Amino acid sequence: MTTPRIASLIAVGLLLALALAAALLPSFMPSRDEEARHLAALGIFTGSYLALAIGKVPGLAIDRAGVALVGACLMVASGVVSLEDAYRAVDLSTLTLLLGMMIIVANLRISGFFALVNAWVARRMHRPMLLLAAIVVVSGVFSAFLVNDAICLVMAPLVIEMTVGLKRNPVPYLLAVAMASNVGSTATITGNPQNMLIGSFSGIPYTQFVATLAPVAAVGLLLTIALLALLHRGDLRGGVVEAHPPRVRVNQALVVRSLLATAVVVVLFFVGQPPAKAAIIVGALLLLTRRVKSARVYAEIDWSLLLMFTGLFIIVAGAERELPSPQAVASQLTSVPMLSAVTAVLSNVVSNVPAVLLLKPFAVALPDHVRTWLVIAMASTLAGNFTVLGSIANLIVVEKAARRGIVIGFWDYFRVGGPLTLLTLVVGTLWLMWR
Repeated sequence: MTTPRIASLIAVGLLLALALAAALLPSFMPSRDEEARHLAALGIFTGSYLALAIGKVPGLAIDRAGVALVGACLMVASGVVSLEDAYRAVDLSTLTLLLGMMIIVANLRISGFFALVNAWVARRMHRPMLLLAAIVVVSGVFSAFLVNDAICLVMAPLVIEMTVGLKRNPVPYLLAVAMASNVGSTATITGNPQNMLIGSFSGIPYTQFVATLAPVAAVGLLLTIALLALLHRGDLRGGVVEAHPPRVRVNQALVVRSLLATAVVVVLFFVGQPPAKAAIIVGALLLLTRRVKSARVYAEIDWSLLLMFTGLFIIVAGAERELPSPQAVASQLTSVPMLSAVTAVLSNVVSNVPAVLLLKPFAVALPDHVRTWLVIAMASTLAGNFTVLGSIANLIVVEKAARRGIVIGFWDYFRVGGPLTLLTLVVGTLWLMWR
């Protein structure tokens, strides 16, 4: 067994011992009860976020969702958070919105709608540059309303199939899917999981969120096209490409039904209905069909993401008492550039969803409530393009590519993602300072 694995297993053992000691100490030394709970909360929080940042625990086969669940259970087991408080810490509105959107996207995917769009693009975009631009626009626009992770799951295999069939290097087109999905998802509350959290925490109306951040997303998509065209100009040379897309199996009735449901839920968002309520009701109604077994829809849902959210809510609730005074820290984050920079860095250290949860106590303490949350939404999302590890969407694309023998290395991603992140963060920061 290697030294890192041994060290990690020792750390896990110490963390478990600390939680057990915090749970048992009140029975033997009541005067040290509060001190033990504080220490346990700090240890569990630090250990959980470190494991989330690494993405695993060396020597164990646990993933991020498992880490979040274990951390949450240790918060309860050590007495830092009571079981009743743990239930209250879970934001059911966010989980409901995410589940509802996953059901809607699952129906669109099963119906063949995304394959239909992909085939339409392949038939009409006959130049490499036009094809790249079309993929950026499609990925970005769909991600704005239908959750970027889900769009990457759908689009990556389709783009691989299309570019391999055209005998073109698939890497710039796959980068387009990942980066455009991150950028496009900035525009709305339903674009990505962290924006759903922010929508629930802040209470910002859907229309106000879109009006503020959609322009940033639009400029970001143009920058995505420009940088990919510049840095992959060799791969985008050539004349007309003749596409012969494979026959697409489409359930027309299900396509129409799913598109109608999507249109209805988007309209409900814009007319002021609570996003969670609208998404889960429309999603549930889509299950009333004879054409698709419910089990097929359930198989498309990212249950591990829902589990990770649940665990993180409880971990952060337990750690809030150990954080420095929110008012003291918040006083250093009053400027838009500083808050944007801190959010972007934190999002790349521990990932964007944990970063948003970690920033919540400080965001609440800041005076300009709406602007604060919009800055965090913008920066946490755009920061996801910095490296291949910056967001789950990136990892989905890289994993799908690897299964087909297509390698997207760290530098392959960073040479475009690094500059794109810095440019879009500057655009977003200046825009939110001006508004």
